[in-house]
Amino acid sequence: MPKRTRSTIRRTLVTVAVAALTAAFLTPAAAAGPAAPRESRPVYSYADAVRESVWVDTGLDEDGDGRTDRVAADIVRPAEPARQGRKVPVIMDASPYYSCCGRGNESQRKTYDAQGHVVQMPLFYDNYFVPRGYAFVGVDLAGTNRSDGCVDVGGRSDILSAKAVVDWLNGRARAYTSRTGGTPVTAGWTNGTTGMIGKSWDGTIANGVAATGVKGLRTIVPISAISSWYDYYFAQGAPLYEGGPDELAGYVQSGDARAHCAAVLKKLADGSPRSGDWTPLWTERDYVRDAAKVRASVFLVHGMQDLNVRTKHFGQWWDALARHGVQRKIWLSQTGHVDPFDYRRGAWVDTLHRWFDHELLGYDNGIDREPTADIERHPDQWVTSAAWPPRGTRAAVLHPAAGSRAGVGTLGRHRGTGTESFTDDPALSEADWAAHLTTATPEKAGFLTAPLTRDLRVSGSSTVTVTATPTTGSAHLSAVLVDVGPDTIRDYADPGEGITTRTERSCWGGSTAGDSACFRETAAKTAAVDHTVVSRGWADLGHHAWPAPGVPLTPGRAYTITLDLAATDHVVPAGHRLALIIAGTDKHLIDPPSSRPTLTVDLSRTTARVPVVGGAEALARATSGSAGAPAPRVLDGVGAPRTVRHVPVG
Repeated sequence: MPKRTRSTIRRTLVTVAVAALTAAFLTPAAAAGPAAPRESRPVYSYADAVRESVWVDTGLDEDGDGRTDRVAADIVRPAEPARQGRKVPVIMDASPYYSCCGRGNESQRKTYDAQGHVVQMPLFYDNYFVPRGYAFVGVDLAGTNRSDGCVDVGGRSDILSAKAVVDWLNGRARAYTSRTGGTPVTAGWTNGTTGMIGKSWDGTIANGVAATGVKGLRTIVPISAISSWYDYYFAQGAPLYEGGPDELAGYVQSGDARAHCAAVLKKLADGSPRSGDWTPLWTERDYVRDAAKVRASVFLVHGMQDLNVRTKHFGQWWDALARHGVQRKIWLSQTGHVDPFDYRRGAWVDTLHRWFDHELLGYDNGIDREPTADIERHPDQWVTSAAWPPRGTRAAVLHPAAGSRAGVGTLGRHRGTGTESFTDDPALSEADWAAHLTTATPEKAGFLTAPLTRDLRVSGSSTVTVTATPTTGSAHLSAVLVDVGPDTIRDYADPGEGITTRTERSCWGGSTAGDSACFRETAAKTAAVDHTVVSRGWADLGHHAWPAPGVPLTPGRAYTITLDLAATDHVVPAGHRLALIIAGTDKHLIDPPSSRPTLTVDLSRTTARVPVVGGAEALARATSGSAGAPAPRVLDGVGAPRTVRHVPVG
């Protein structure tokens, strides 16, 4: 598919705008004049909205019952436009969580009346956008809630069950008034212009549907979303969790799916061996490889301390979309796996409103000319960047070296010599390593720059190349970048992952007796720290020839591997130090190897490539000072990463 440039997108939006503007009671002639609207207004009744359910035929028979599967789509749409012959755009959230687990900070589930029509639609999207002339469609993924089929965790069934609804909205698929039999129904009330949104698994589905190139999908808003399912379960061969996608499917599937989908669960288990090798199952669930097919614009949102859907997901997706000229916008917070509605509510609703008005209604409200990136630099303190990563960002190389004091190495621009050794201790985490950066401990090798003479901004994805010799036949590696210096940050290791939930409520849109638009307020949960983890990466040393299959290690032989570190945007202030930790098992973030090796790192063949605004020149200026090893002491940080169930849910 040819690259879709910003100017191409604008021309497309102009053609949509003529029809869309009628939702605000304007004629095409008025839309072309100076009175063209810049914002949709809540002119329609939420209480009188049409609430209906349809079952869309996916064309698949994943549950093997001899008939094609149908997925349930619950719809809330304004009644007035249809009566006046006007068509409306659609905001859609396709989710496996509408019945099993709930959505949002308050774990809301769909509820239904006696006729089976949705009463409560989770989250604020329908409350806020339906009065403004949008329809909201909540889709139960195949094998969940009221849908047929089987859950296949990001695979063909997951993606095509949601894509089928986009096709139906655009007149290319069939739907019925019931799960079996029923009357055919068309979506004559919509112009087919669709935006998908969702957090975690829901946002992952938006990524996957966009990667099919389906027509009619104009924009997606993936929040804390997966871009490649392999990278949810493994990091270059190192297992991130004990279980696999078969367990996750069992967690969300409906009772009907549980009775009919054993073969699908077995296929998931067989296709995702705990060896960490890449298999065809992972290829099918890698949306990054299909970024060239994406027609939709992308407004991406992620927490830079998300240890559930880790930030590698947004970094590789963002970079792939950039290579193919996809229009993009990004928000990066200091939180963990948290929705922006729960850390920047007013600004989020306003920005999302303007984004959908621009992308789905075609309003020229200027959002496409604003800075690309919003980044939370301190709790509730945001900055913007015209581009992301900022222009002038280039990889700068840092070398670890032995220091003046045993066990506390240096990190600088000149190649080091000698070795450092550590012994894997699965009982310790990155929090333990960072707390003891200025002292020698047996489970890690730590290296620090001199105090910086200038601020240093790291923006993007780093890599660390390590040459290490193991003493056993298996070994896992972790590489961690740390900002060493005092700060106050969001406490992402707290159960709220950077927020606390209050009892007060604020309201966002229309309400009914069964669906309130009022949600509990939140506040930043902060911690005063002496160090902040900036970025992390993990790998199995047996997968040193990645993506080739892993192999047993030969004790005493040196291996070289490059670890991909997660994307971030962080300013290391003047006076702070930047540190690199190389260690083994990162407790709760990767699983340990089958042995407990000691690894000897060849410092002359170990480097970190860090994306720095200003490149090597900026790094040279910031590290031009000199200082001895820091005084030994325990550094305060957030708590150790929490043990959480590996479910991409919020």
